[in-house]
Amino acid sequence: MAATSLHQSFGTLPSLGCVSNVGLNHEYSSGSLRLMANGFKVDVALPLVKTCSSRKRTLIQASSSQAKTLDAVYNPSNDSITEIPSNNTISDSKKKSKEAALILIRHGESLWNEKNLFTGCVDVPLTQKGVDEAIEAGKRISNIPVDTIYTSALIRAQMTAMLAMTQHRRKKVPVVMHEESDQAREWSQIFSEETNKQCIPVITAWQLNERMYGELQGLNKQETADRYGKDKVHEWRRSYDIPPPNGESLEMCAERAVAYFKEHIEPQLLSGKNIMIAAHGNSLRSIIMYLDKLTSQEVISLELSTGIPMLYIHKEGRFIRRGSPVAPSEAGVYAYTKAIYNGIDNRDDNETYVFYFNALIITH
Repeated sequence: MAATSLHQSFGTLPSLGCVSNVGLNHEYSSGSLRLMANGFKVDVALPLVKTCSSRKRTLIQASSSQAKTLDAVYNPSNDSITEIPSNNTISDSKKKSKEAALILIRHGESLWNEKNLFTGCVDVPLTQKGVDEAIEAGKRISNIPVDTIYTSALIRAQMTAMLAMTQHRRKKVPVVMHEESDQAREWSQIFSEETNKQCIPVITAWQLNERMYGELQGLNKQETADRYGKDKVHEWRRSYDIPPPNGESLEMCAERAVAYFKEHIEPQLLSGKNIMIAAHGNSLRSIIMYLDKLTSQEVISLELSTGIPMLYIHKEGRFIRRGSPVAPSEAGVYAYTKAIYNGIDNRDDNETYVFYFNALIITH
């Protein structure tokens, strides 16, 4: 793999064929399915299904406590979807499968990104563009459940997480957990159980910080290349195990970031908790290297854009990359949540993929 592309674009299905009548009126066109029942209307934008089997199973879940779950079996041989009523709720389905969402977001543009300076562990805030990127990231993940947020100890990552959560449809409040001392822990307690239910804990960890660039921090990247030579600076920035002067290599950054992920975050995912991590280019590259089992050569080709969330699904001990959720094209109509497919790396002609979607409900 010469370079690892993360930001997948989602296509659409061809025009749908027949949809069986199980008490639902339906409208459909290229790349979309509209279901209407009991005064509700659901618009579902369907990602492209790459077929290598004769059968696919899609579960369309309405995100309303009044709505029932629908099982829809997609048959690629005749482009049809057959709906089957189900009594399982979203939460029941999730509990049974123990699947969990993992969202990774590189912080928005910082003031030193804008100035083309090596930043590393220097703590600088976002630019206005970075603020806008964080808000846009929040729109993309607005319908994906988040139970706990992890950020680095640096303000640009924390700003990104906080701004993103202002767009979340659940409107829960992210609250930073202060565990640095007994007094800090005691003074930051929440004594209302109801208020506590409406909060999302935010845990900061220096292990998720950007890699420390040593003597390059604060230097202009172009001027540094002119001074030390383009090849030497490229080696410092893009090699796996060669650190800049008195700084960290990507390998050194990966040791702390992945160790923290495995010890503190992975157990949460195993228990079914949905996690968001707002961090940095190199700490997130390190984690993605672990999730996707990349080699040291593959990871150095990995590029992460600022403010673009990446979605993984953790299911049955596996991490399944789903790319970047698309933003809602029409406010309040539809927001992409998550899709699950199995065996993408070792698929065969008889494999069945499983997809999950959430749709927002509109009342007439």
